[in-house]
Amino acid sequence: MTNVDEQGRLDPPIAGDETATLLGFLDYQRATLAWKCDGLDAAGLAVTVGPSPMTLGGILKHLAYVEHGWFARRLHGLDVASPWDAVDWSADPDWDWHSAAEDTPEQLRELWQDAVARSRSLVAEALANGGLEQPSRRPRSDGRAPSLRWILCHMIEEYARHNGHADLLRESIDGLTGE
Repeated sequence: MTNVDEQGRLDPPIAGDETATLLGFLDYQRATLAWKCDGLDAAGLAVTVGPSPMTLGGILKHLAYVEHGWFARRLHGLDVASPWDAVDWSADPDWDWHSAAEDTPEQLRELWQDAVARSRSLVAEALANGGLEQPSRRPRSDGRAPSLRWILCHMIEEYARHNGHADLLRESIDGLTGE
C-alpha cells in the first residue's frame, strides 16, 4: 500500500528492497523541495533570510546542477550539458546560486524538473546495467569512483540539507511550515 501525504508526497516504502528504499527517499526529498517552492513568484523565489544570500530559486538551480553533476557527469561520464557548459566556473564558482535571480520561476522549475527527469532515466539505465554497485565512470579527485549506492545516499543528503534551508526560507515568505 502506498501512502501519499497532504502535500502529495509519496512516502518511501516501509519494507522495500534497498533500491526501492533509496529511490523512495530521494523522490520524497525532491517532492519536499517542489512543495517548498510551489506557488511562489519571482519575488518569493528571491527572498533571503538574515545575512545569507541563499534563495529558493538558487536552491532549485543548484540542485538541477547537482543532479546533472552526479548522475550525468559522474555516474555516466557524459559531457557537461547546457546551461552548465557555457559557465565560467573559475570566474564564479557559485554561478548556479547567483544566476538564479536572472531566471523566471518557470525557467527555474523547468530546469530543475528536466534535470530530475533526466536523472531518473540515467539511474534506471545504471540499475539495469550494473545495479547499485556500479561505479561511476568519472572518479572523484582522489581517484576513487563512488558506487551508484553512494551517489544515491549523497543525493538524499544533499536534498535533505537544502530542504532544511528551504523550510526557513519558505516560512519567512508566507509562514508555510512543515517537514
